[in-house]
Amino acid sequence: MAIESKTAAAAASSTTEAAVKGVAKTLAQHHRAVVGFLFGFFLLLLLYTTLSGQLGSEDAIVRAVTQQSTPDVHNDQEARTTSSTSPTSTSSNATQGNNMDQDNEKEKDSSKKIMEDTDNGDGTNNNKGSSKFDNLDGKYPKQSSQPPVNDASDKMEEELIQRDIDQNGTTNGTNVKLGAPRKPICDLSDPRYDICDMSGDVRTMGANRTVLYLPHGDDDDNDGGHEWSIRDQSRKYLEYINKVTVRSLNASASMSAPACTSHHAVPAIVFAMNGLTGNPWHDFSDVLIPLFITARAFDGEVQFLVSDLQPWFVHKYGRILTNLSRHDVVDFNRDDGGVVRCYPRVIVGLRSHRDLGIDPARSPRNYTMLDFRHYIREVYSLPVSGDVDTRMREQHGRRPRAMLINRGRTRKFVNFPEIAAAVEAAGFEVVTAEPSRDLAVEEFSRVVDSCDVLMGAHGAGLTNFFFLRTNAVMLQVVPWGHMEHPSMAFYGGPAREMRLRDVEYSIAAEESTLYEKYGKDHPVVRDPESIHRQGWQFGMRYYWLEQDIRLNVTRFAPTLQQVLQMLSA
Repeated sequence: MAIESKTAAAAASSTTEAAVKGVAKTLAQHHRAVVGFLFGFFLLLLLYTTLSGQLGSEDAIVRAVTQQSTPDVHNDQEARTTSSTSPTSTSSNATQGNNMDQDNEKEKDSSKKIMEDTDNGDGTNNNKGSSKFDNLDGKYPKQSSQPPVNDASDKMEEELIQRDIDQNGTTNGTNVKLGAPRKPICDLSDPRYDICDMSGDVRTMGANRTVLYLPHGDDDDNDGGHEWSIRDQSRKYLEYINKVTVRSLNASASMSAPACTSHHAVPAIVFAMNGLTGNPWHDFSDVLIPLFITARAFDGEVQFLVSDLQPWFVHKYGRILTNLSRHDVVDFNRDDGGVVRCYPRVIVGLRSHRDLGIDPARSPRNYTMLDFRHYIREVYSLPVSGDVDTRMREQHGRRPRAMLINRGRTRKFVNFPEIAAAVEAAGFEVVTAEPSRDLAVEEFSRVVDSCDVLMGAHGAGLTNFFFLRTNAVMLQVVPWGHMEHPSMAFYGGPAREMRLRDVEYSIAAEESTLYEKYGKDHPVVRDPESIHRQGWQFGMRYYWLEQDIRLNVTRFAPTLQQVLQMLSA
């Protein structure tokens, strides 16, 4: 029994030892698995931390560079109602593209808010009038984690977004369709002019000065449509210009829109021909140069719908109008109530950059004032490449020709015959002129082209410098009363931009008839600045309207010699 008992105890001990070894082996396997899992998790955590740090620092660097490289400027477009996220940081943040679908309602609310602000008279787009980029601000939701974006960053952002759309048709995963605009663009942000630009189904009704835009499909707007009322010329605050109404119709209103009575395959431009026209400077500054900026890129394939048409203007500048448009000029006001003209595109208003000027950065094909002068010379069959220096050399020994312009009313030369004689005595062949509104431009342009110098007092007659040849001289007599600045801004600057030579002669107080009328001690003569400080109306009264010029030909003689030296150099 004792032997059996020992045998059983040994067997039990062997079994217990085996069980203990099995448990130890199992624990060792679990330990290795746990250690392996923890090691793998640590590696993943380390890799995630490293990558996140790199991406975050790159994003911060991009934002810092973007903000530091952007100049601190003011944006004049009051129509902006939301502050968008920087496109650079958006593209580097991988999560935002995945969240775009969750923000659809916010996008709709933002777009609707922008259009509500537009209804209140604010502008909605940049001066380029590109319908593809209307209301892009609402397409990019705000991120509270980013610092505020200044106006300059906003402007750069819009340019980047527009470039992305031009290249790819989409931006950051959003589906932006190219082609016809979602809504008519009525840009009211420019300080000089308002303009509306519509593409698609556009209907014009001259009887009530109205233009209707009927959107299609996805372009339809279900919130009741929109309406703008703008002056269709280059001076938005000029009360003489009657307004044109532009309406964007929703789906229900489109169903009852008046039917087309005529269909046209070319675009149309609606603009006014009245206002301050009748003065050559305003003819060009308010209508012809803005019309050139707005219409020239169409290469003649555009029709003009003219509100408040002036027959004398059409007759006087017919060559320019028929060159800019190969189609009949329509007297918009004379369309009766049943006439509905339909176009694929309509622009209401004229773009204008500044008084008697063109900004190449804002004009189609980067037109300049030199381009405009060449264009005018071409229209009137004058040699575009003409140069006074070349002519002087070819006709060696001839006297340079000077056109002396006398004004008919204000700022006129009271001793005109004496001045003409002095100019001739200085060595010039003198041609005298007194331009009027009914002047035959074709004939007069050839006379100006034959001259090397155009001379006159500050005023509209100098606008004929468009017909001068390259390197010709515009000699401007500047009246008394601190008139140097407007003389340079309205004539001197444009002349230089057109490769003409600008010479200015500022008269002395004694050469002004104000000296005779008020005496040397009156503030009008003694202190012109005090008159200007009282308001522009006072400066206009005394120095533009009441003043004539009695030129001191002896004092003026050195200026004539300066011009001769320019022409002979």
